[in-house]
Amino acid sequence: MERVAAVFGSTGLIGNQLLQVLSENKNYIRVLAYMRKPANNLPVKVSATELTDNFTIPADVDDVYVCIGTTMKKAGSKEAFLKVDFELVQTIAQRAKEAGVKRFLVVSSIGANAESSNFYLRTKGQMEEVVKQFGFTLCGIVRPSLLLGKRSEFRFGEKLGVFFYKVFGFIFVGPLRKYKGIYAVDVAKSMVMLALSSSGTITVESNVLKQMADVYKS
Repeated sequence: MERVAAVFGSTGLIGNQLLQVLSENKNYIRVLAYMRKPANNLPVKVSATELTDNFTIPADVDDVYVCIGTTMKKAGSKEAFLKVDFELVQTIAQRAKEAGVKRFLVVSSIGANAESSNFYLRTKGQMEEVVKQFGFTLCGIVRPSLLLGKRSEFRFGEKLGVFFYKVFGFIFVGPLRKYKGIYAVDVAKSMVMLALSSSGTITVESNVLKQMADVYKS
């Protein structure tokens, strides 16, 4: 079955890889990349769509992928962070449901928990609970650990984490395996695989995402 996908957060580390994976996948005939700013050199089958406050999702879109996320430093305040990582994701889910979208996939975080004392993890957990309520044929929530790959922006904490992972990566075995770093392209592949093969409400953590990516075929 030929599908149309819409990607939000397509300029980020995972979103950028996702555009490439979707463009190469034979199941997708068209991909809409929602962006605040225009982009050049988009992959084949991908067209840019301006992300405004009044954005709409066309009725022919089957799958929506949300890779939106910011940092407290970049957002500047908890309120601004909530507007991106919670409110915007909720709005996308609402408009996807209104457009008749069947499958909704969203990037969360390892450790997300709506009851967490950590603001970041609590926000991600609350976002997960909200998107589950829309009743999509598939609500796929992915929880990657430390993301590996080259960002266009510098994030000191993430760079420090990557350094730690490269030095002490051998300790991530057994119960700690889900905290092992994962490449953004592997998260992207696992999201597409999830969309093509699953239904229901599914939460997938980092170690399983890597396993899925390893058997992914376009």
